[in-house]
Amino acid sequence: MKVLYFAWLRERIGKAEEEITFPPGTRTAGEAMSHLASLGEEYAYAFENPSIIRIALDRKHVPHDCPLGAARELAFFPPMTGG
Repeated sequence: MKVLYFAWLRERIGKAEEEITFPPGTRTAGEAMSHLASLGEEYAYAFENPSIIRIALDRKHVPHDCPLGAARELAFFPPMTGG
């Protein structure tokens, strides 16, 4: 699956995107984020507070418990503000 990182998540991880094969049994976007957090220090740092991270599946914002289903793209965003 193509995984995209935006803003300070990209800076902490050190890349804008990558292809990831999630382990069998990874069912939700939040479970995918938990797996990513286990991949190394930079990922753990990026996802240290998962409750504030926003997620999009195939360019549509979704809750953390959304099933991955047949999605082809998973994106992670820090909290956004407007103004």
